[in-house]
Amino acid sequence: MDFELTAEQQAIRDSIFKLCEKYDDAYWLEHDRSGEFPEDFVKDIADGGWLGIAMPSEYGGSGLGVTEAAIMMQAVAESGAGQSGASAIHMNIFGPNPIVVFGSEEQKKRMLPPLIAGKERACFGVTEPNSGLNTSALQTRAEWNGNQYMVNGRKLWTSTAQTANKILMIVRTGDPDAGGKPADGLSLFYTDFDRDYIEVQEIEKMGRKCVDSNAVFIDDLPVPPEDLIGDEGKGFKYLLHGLNPERVLIAAEAVGLGRVALKRAVEYAKER
Repeated sequence: MDFELTAEQQAIRDSIFKLCEKYDDAYWLEHDRSGEFPEDFVKDIADGGWLGIAMPSEYGGSGLGVTEAAIMMQAVAESGAGQSGASAIHMNIFGPNPIVVFGSEEQKKRMLPPLIAGKERACFGVTEPNSGLNTSALQTRAEWNGNQYMVNGRKLWTSTAQTANKILMIVRTGDPDAGGKPADGLSLFYTDFDRDYIEVQEIEKMGRKCVDSNAVFIDDLPVPPEDLIGDEGKGFKYLLHGLNPERVLIAAEAVGLGRVALKRAVEYAKER
């Protein structure tokens, strides 16, 4: 297998390193101490078109694949930004992919361009207090009242909920039929993060402080039917189209972090 980068892939890597040059150790240390979200870094990434690297070109993206996105995210981490820089933009890269694959044309035109341009920020509502990898055990529910869905429940470890104005969330709209799969009855929504109906409580943690992690409490959040992605009850299958490539990106980010750690350890050892 040939692991050499193509000219286009090398250009991606070089461009990201160039963009990240002004965000040095002092920048990330300051933000890690203060907990301030790296808005200017994210704006530069968005202005360069990088948030849409894997999104279709007809909606403002670059139309590239998971390999190119992984190269980009590895370079972000390897630049010294580490998981702070990577996590600040991670959700935008493949998080919206279920919309690309299963959304209607109207939804794609409405939802994708603002994300790609950095005008909107989405958080990811999946994990709950009683469900982590076992997503089918989630308890947040959406009830149809004849006009719209009403969502009630709780999400946990939701990144960027302090500043997000959209949420991609999976909730239960029905229970599995007898003999059905536990994940049946889960539906996927992309909708407004309306703080009139949502309370956000930040979770204190060690490291990566500038990208907030949160507990999210949802109380009678109204969601219009046009914000349902695909068919009701099939959300778990849709969600995997975002989660699976996302895991590739996380692995690439970890490699980038390891590379910069090794590089700096060698540099330090040479000075001893």
